Amino acid sequence: MPTAEDQRLAEDARRERYWKRFGPYLAERQWGTVREDYSNDQNAWAYFTHDQARSRAYRWGEDGLLGICDRQARLCFALALWNGNDAILKERLFGLGGTEGNHGEDVKELYYYLDATPTASYLKALYKYPHERFPYDQLLREAESRKRDLRLPEFELVDTGIFQRGYFDVQIEYAKADPEDVLARITVTNRGPKAPLWLLPTLWFRNTWSWGRTGEGYPPKPTIESIDGRCLSATHSELGGYVMVIDDDAGLEALLFTENESNSEKLFGTKGASPYVKDAFHRYIVEGEKAAVCPQSRGTKAAWVWHAELAAGETRVLRLRLAKKRATFSDFDSVVEARRAEADAFYAERVIPGMSEDERRVQRQAYAGLIWSKQSYIYIVKDWLEGDPNAPAPPPGHVHGRNHDWQHVFTHDVLSMPDTWEYPWFAAWDLAFHMIPFARIDQQFAKDQLVLLMREWYMHPNGQIPAYEYGFADVNPPVHAWACWQVYKLSGRDDHLFLSRVFNKLLVNFTWWVNRKDANGHHLFDGGFLGLDNIGVFDRSQPLPSGMYFEQADGTAWMAFFCAVMVGIALELAVKDPGYEDIASKLFEHFIAIADAINCFEGNGLWDEQDGFYYTTLDAGGKRMPLRVRSMVGIIPLFAARILDDAQLERFPGFRKRMKWFLENRKDLAGQIAFVDVDGDGKGLRLLAIPSRERLLRVLRYVLDEEEMLAPYGVRALSKAHGATPFSFEAGGQTYRLSYEPGDSQSWMFGGNSNWRGPIWFPLNFLLIECLERYHRFYGESLKVEMPYGSGTMLTLREVARELERRLGSIFLADGNGRRPCHGDVALYRDDPHFKDLVLFYEYFHGDDGHGLGAAHQTGWTALVARCLEDIARGRAKLPR
Repeated sequence: MPTAEDQRLAEDARRERYWKRFGPYLAERQWGTVREDYSNDQNAWAYFTHDQARSRAYRWGEDGLLGICDRQARLCFALALWNGNDAILKERLFGLGGTEGNHGEDVKELYYYLDATPTASYLKALYKYPHERFPYDQLLREAESRKRDLRLPEFELVDTGIFQRGYFDVQIEYAKADPEDVLARITVTNRGPKAPLWLLPTLWFRNTWSWGRTGEGYPPKPTIESIDGRCLSATHSELGGYVMVIDDDAGLEALLFTENESNSEKLFGTKGASPYVKDAFHRYIVEGEKAAVCPQSRGTKAAWVWHAELAAGETRVLRLRLAKKRATFSDFDSVVEARRAEADAFYAERVIPGMSEDERRVQRQAYAGLIWSKQSYIYIVKDWLEGDPNAPAPPPGHVHGRNHDWQHVFTHDVLSMPDTWEYPWFAAWDLAFHMIPFARIDQQFAKDQLVLLMREWYMHPNGQIPAYEYGFADVNPPVHAWACWQVYKLSGRDDHLFLSRVFNKLLVNFTWWVNRKDANGHHLFDGGFLGLDNIGVFDRSQPLPSGMYFEQADGTAWMAFFCAVMVGIALELAVKDPGYEDIASKLFEHFIAIADAINCFEGNGLWDEQDGFYYTTLDAGGKRMPLRVRSMVGIIPLFAARILDDAQLERFPGFRKRMKWFLENRKDLAGQIAFVDVDGDGKGLRLLAIPSRERLLRVLRYVLDEEEMLAPYGVRALSKAHGATPFSFEAGGQTYRLSYEPGDSQSWMFGGNSNWRGPIWFPLNFLLIECLERYHRFYGESLKVEMPYGSGTMLTLREVARELERRLGSIFLADGNGRRPCHGDVALYRDDPHFKDLVLFYEYFHGDDGHGLGAAHQTGWTALVARCLEDIARGRAKLPR
């Protein structure tokens, strides 16, 4: 029987009730983004800084502390805090910009997404606020910008010891009585000696009126005004009217108003439209400037001021309600508890029998982070390049700078973000991975997101899918088709309309790849960095010296992977429309050509017979040189594997006839390709794959060797062997060197904030596990490998897949001493009862000890751990995957 949350999802999908109108769509960071950057040098971090953010109105979005907003971030609500010691009012999260940290940008706050339902009918998050003055200066000083040794880790907030001296747990819960009746319960607990706290629940409108533009996306100036000191009336031409009321005036000191407009005098030395500006509440609370706020009790930004002295261990609760009309609080707590119970019931349906309490906790927080990372994303590229009538004209470099060839992009959507602070913008291949766990909790959202990136206001007219905000024209791996196929299967394989919609757009994207990334028509592809940032010896997103080009093992394998998935989709669609058989045949032939090229071109293609591995090749004036780096680049060819069932192919006579002709008449293309293999146990299966059985085993020998790529917590991005024997290469009079780096990057390539030279990354580990399952289905018990290499333990490929999932899952699970590898050796997370159940889902993980690195809340693709834990439990319960 559907749960209450399932029913809400169905009502929203049918457009009967708009349960998703309000949600956790308010970004954790808007400053330092490309959208807010109108500079000449395209340095977004320097153009709009954290210090400016409290005084400067945003152009394209909003940010706040654990807040919510409507889908287009017009009406926003969030918390602001002051401990009596800070130099600033805490209205948003602090972190180091891209040029400040010794490993690039990094958030320096402690906050956790604890629970969430897909419709945001229930949300819960936690922020830890120190009693002492927040150590902004120390965090900046310890980072020492780019002077700090790259071999040293990031200096983090917990390293200051500030939490041992007292802090507040500030927990926010949101619950919906109906789609436009949102309850907010704020629970503050003092985890230290007696201390004061000022809390400002803040309601405001995004500034759409100051720019001199009209039309879609630019409604006139709205208003917020006081009704009686406890109640705010907010009126907007598009949203209509809302009322927000606070329950108890005990401890309320004031109700403040101002305008959400820039403090032009402070920022630019010019007079602004109003004397009451965005930073008024900071000036009122922290600096004691009582005249900073508007005396007329109206504006576009308002906040109640709640102040209390909390004793050690004391807890206080504030309750607020946002609705279309003024509501009482008689049912408040019962609604919140009902929604929390309904969240429990919703996730109980998704818990696999036998999951431990800790596994369920990690699963729940992974899904919560995934939902909290849905953000309102607004970016009209044409308007951004031109600048606004009421603003200074952008400098000449701006109009010809970043994304200038993408003027068709007009985004006004809720999108799944990789990380709400470090990556508060979409990334195409990240989003594709996000949709796999999303399909377990909200199938409609997963489908809609995949369709959205291929709509005409995203996809380039030439067929390219935009990569990410910092460079739409960069190239992410073509995993979109795979994600569409996975979501289709997870949703019951009955939505042919969805499948046909995405397939037709994917064909356009496929054609772009063929025309743009196969430089010589040899079916060997490049593609640049392909999302793997600094994995290469060279910066693969930069042009090589004249006369040189790459034949990338990963670029070529991704295209074979793309082909193989598209064959499966075409055959699925051919069940109802036989015309798709012709397209399946064309894609099949293309796969064979790519697989033949990667295996056999000019001898061995990109296969190295001596090492038994796939390597990228550098072509320098006709001389082909393999770059002998054992990394994920050489494992990706394994992913391009698809099983064709002879019995099922009987339904597709056209495709079957063409495939048979190929097998009989184009033996020149057979080479070392596994598609000629037919299993010998009577199942009638054919394997469409790049490596033959022998080559598969040779590659896996490196993958499963603990001195190479197998780590205690997954598969490393680069072989550990390159620690003792770094790879070096000379080209253009320069020597390039690459060595194993298990932790933070020791290179400034891509800003130093991402490392593919050793750590464990979830997305490619997940694809490796999935392809091992497919190989096992074909080879079965006849193929076993040694895992770990040299141990004498022989496992089937399915058993290898399960062991890899176990290793990945164990990153987040507490051991007998309470230590979670993801938190490293931070004692707070191991020993403190108020920290020990909190989990962070990092961007990537140390290649040797598994501690988290990079973005701390990348509960996008790292939420794949929920799938891993569920599969582990299925294995224990002997349930089908």
